Amino acid sequence: MRIVLISTPLGFLGSGKGGGVELTLNSLVSGLLSLGHSVDVIAPRNSKLHKSNEKAKVHFVEGKDQISWQHQNYNSPVTIPDNSLLAGMLEKAIDIAKQSDVLLNMSYDWLPIWMTLNVEIPIAHIISMGSESSVIRNLISKVYAKHPNNFAFHSKIQADDYPFIKKPIIIGNGFKLNNYTFQESVKGPLGWVGRVAPEKGLEDAVYVANELGEQLKVWGVKEDETYASKIEKSFPSGTIDWMGFLSTNELQKELGKCRVLLNTPKWNEAYGNVVVEALACGVPVIAYKRGGPSEIIQHGKTGYLAEPDDKKNMLSYVEIIEKIKRKKCREWVEKNASTDIFANKVVNWLNKVMQDYK
Repeated sequence: MRIVLISTPLGFLGSGKGGGVELTLNSLVSGLLSLGHSVDVIAPRNSKLHKSNEKAKVHFVEGKDQISWQHQNYNSPVTIPDNSLLAGMLEKAIDIAKQSDVLLNMSYDWLPIWMTLNVEIPIAHIISMGSESSVIRNLISKVYAKHPNNFAFHSKIQADDYPFIKKPIIIGNGFKLNNYTFQESVKGPLGWVGRVAPEKGLEDAVYVANELGEQLKVWGVKEDETYASKIEKSFPSGTIDWMGFLSTNELQKELGKCRVLLNTPKWNEAYGNVVVEALACGVPVIAYKRGGPSEIIQHGKTGYLAEPDDKKNMLSYVEIIEKIKRKKCREWVEKNASTDIFANKVVNWLNKVMQDYK
């Protein structure tokens, strides 16, 4: 297959602005290449794929970034800026897709989904979020009525946000496991990974660290500086150790030293990439029982699921985290979330999409 893949329009690959989509894209490209498919990636200027993905051809587009739907109201209208990066990426993708088999869209936005109804080229969509926008949800419903196989989701609980989809296609996610080193660090620090923004609930993890009289290591882009500053001022100085945004290789080295990862989102995460990254390093995870992580974590085996927003419940699980066998965490990832497993699911799905266009 020749696959044309549209990246996120929120920032260049490697910036961290695209959140989990950046990691998912690189994992998927790696898996598709290893299965013998060819991949063209349409991405913002300055984007860089992981070194292992050099066989993929990257086509750069310039333009103005889209605003993430996570930072808009549910009933916000669609806005397309002048010199739109997304429109430019879509235009280039459609042109290249004329000589390809399928166009695979990884941007959660209105325009690529709308184009599905207006071109003859098969456009498949990996939906990376729950229902964050009424206008996008309504459009997915409209497109689904005509092309029921053109949407795939990372988790069942994410797909439940779109109840009109009767038999959702669930593809999970995948990770290049030789990029993650297993570490037996049962006495390490507390860790937290993610974009530093209100929906990620960092303050709950800081609360846990403060109650234990420990420091919390925080990795990720400070997307909301005001929010980050407010949390820092709410707890004793030094409770947070800001580690910044690191590449996968550097992050896994440091993350693997942690005895536990705390995962505290205030919304339904579609999947939970950082949860699997931690497990791949042997780090058990304590997460709120909502969204994708509630399907990934095996309660009592690879971590614990705390009641949503109950930071005291989360604290109680940190105190017994040594009961989790770290090798069980790594084993779960090997059996469920490798790049090959993920890529095979995606290929099987894309074959269904293409069949409908014949």
